[in-house]
Amino acid sequence: MALFGLFSKDKKESLDKGLEKSKESFFGKLGKALVGKSTVDDDVLDSLEEILVSSDVGVETTLKIIERIQQRVARDKYLGTSELDRILKEEVASLLSETNAQEVEEFDVPAGKKPYVIMVVGVNGVGKTTTIGKLSSQYKKKGKNVVLGAADTFRAAAVDQLKLWGERVGVPVIARGMNTDPSAVAFDAVKAGAEQNADVIIIDTAGRLHTKINLMAELTKIKRVMQKVIPDAPHEVLLVLDGSTGQNAVI
Repeated sequence: MALFGLFSKDKKESLDKGLEKSKESFFGKLGKALVGKSTVDDDVLDSLEEILVSSDVGVETTLKIIERIQQRVARDKYLGTSELDRILKEEVASLLSETNAQEVEEFDVPAGKKPYVIMVVGVNGVGKTTTIGKLSSQYKKKGKNVVLGAADTFRAAAVDQLKLWGERVGVPVIARGMNTDPSAVAFDAVKAGAEQNADVIIIDTAGRLHTKINLMAELTKIKRVMQKVIPDAPHEVLLVLDGSTGQNAVI
């Protein structure tokens, strides 16, 4: 499942602003790596690869970028390091454009799984409920019937927040209110989704740490209860992570 295309223009501008320090840090590292170099050779590409990976670009994406730059070096025979900033920006922009067009087009659920059940998990405050709202909107745009389950019955106002997203997007929300059994809510949501011939059922859950054994066991119970209605549910477990986790781990 792809998540490209979820952000509005305002959100993208906010994201760009938030990444300014990372951008400055990246090009600062690149500038240091190019000191004393005049051409883009293997040493420069090795340094660039290391910088990209350490900046959380990802190994697969990094290799694609390096391969594209190598192709340009081979084609043009000579590339000065003074041009590397521009070339890098062009190749990253090109890669993102291609990926965005492809992923948005492929935003769908696997064939043969109806209803397709997604259980959303993660620690407190990472944006699980908001992500569910965005996913619901995307599925609706694809013409899918969506049902949401408000199984985060612990956090104050979590149920109301999911109901608000349901109203905004125009999808039903199955809820029992706060301090109720989350597995019972998940059961009701999956049962209702199956009865309504829904294409997608998304189950919200309370934030929890992996070190809390009792809370992790609760997730197992939620899964087990859903399987009473749909034996292979959930078909997908979506782990939502804080966007700053990668940089913090590197630092």
